[in-house]
Amino acid sequence: MRTEEMALLTHDSLLLPEGRVEVRIADPAYLSMIAEVLKQHYPLVFGMSKANSHPPCYDTATQCEIIDFNQLDDGSLSVVLLGKQRVRILSAAQRRDGVWISRTLACNNWQQEPIYGEFELISTALAQFYEVNPALFGLYDNDVHLEDATWVSQRWLEVLPLYNKDKLRLLNQPNCHQTMHFVLELIKSHAN
Repeated sequence: MRTEEMALLTHDSLLLPEGRVEVRIADPAYLSMIAEVLKQHYPLVFGMSKANSHPPCYDTATQCEIIDFNQLDDGSLSVVLLGKQRVRILSAAQRRDGVWISRTLACNNWQQEPIYGEFELISTALAQFYEVNPALFGLYDNDVHLEDATWVSQRWLEVLPLYNKDKLRLLNQPNCHQTMHFVLELIKSHAN
């Protein structure tokens, strides 16, 4: 297995393969890091923040690419990231400018599989969630895969207000099945 050095961006949110997230970057060191990533000096990895930790995130993260960016009126940068590959952060070091560079190892992404039977309810509920959250839906440019159980499960993990440790417990499963069951039970419990 080959490890790879990646620039590390941490945030309170979760990003998984094929997911999209928009983050605001104001710190000059991180603005420079984004420039380095765009110049292909480093790949970029996105990790969920973990307070008082070294590195400053959980060890499960996602390699991503920048698919859009806009300079905001206050001089900060709005960056849209697309999740590509799950990785494990093995170690990280902080540069003098405060930016973290991590050593990562690729992990298996969940495989695509069709959504069927009663689990179609979680797909329908996700479509409804996007209807009431058009800004989030807009990040996908109609590139949604409501027929794919893995895609739907990962989008739910990104948006559900769960403790990070609970999200990680579901993420560390070999496939999306436990997440599908969890989300289905959650939806059913709120429907009653």
